[in-house]
Amino acid sequence: MPQRRRRSDCPIHFALETFGDRWTLLVLRDLLLKGRSSYSEFLRAEERIATNILADRLARLQEDGLVVHGADGRYRPTAKALDLLPLLVEMIVWSATYDADTAAPAAFTERAREDREALVAELRAAHSPAEDPMR
Repeated sequence: MPQRRRRSDCPIHFALETFGDRWTLLVLRDLLLKGRSSYSEFLRAEERIATNILADRLARLQEDGLVVHGADGRYRPTAKALDLLPLLVEMIVWSATYDADTAAPAAFTERAREDREALVAELRAAHSPAEDPMR
């Protein structure tokens, strides 16, 4: 995969270059929040990602050190990916606040509003981070 060229050193730009398209965040959502870890499980997500886009996003997530692909065919998050859990929880709470048709479970958003830190710690504990081979 060709190396991506940085256009600036802005931290927002860095974040957008890493996970700023909708598919990458949805793959991370499925991995970190929905327990999906195989290619076929990601394909079954309700958004119906195309196979070529999924393959590209998984490769980029590996290249960026967010996931590793095990010999068993499963994708596992690295510590770097787990560090995105607070951001994902905040996005869910924000969406639940402003989207009347949200699919976010009420119990999840209530828990996030009441004690985000405990929820994030619980979500983090559900994953044992894979070793990043690039480190």
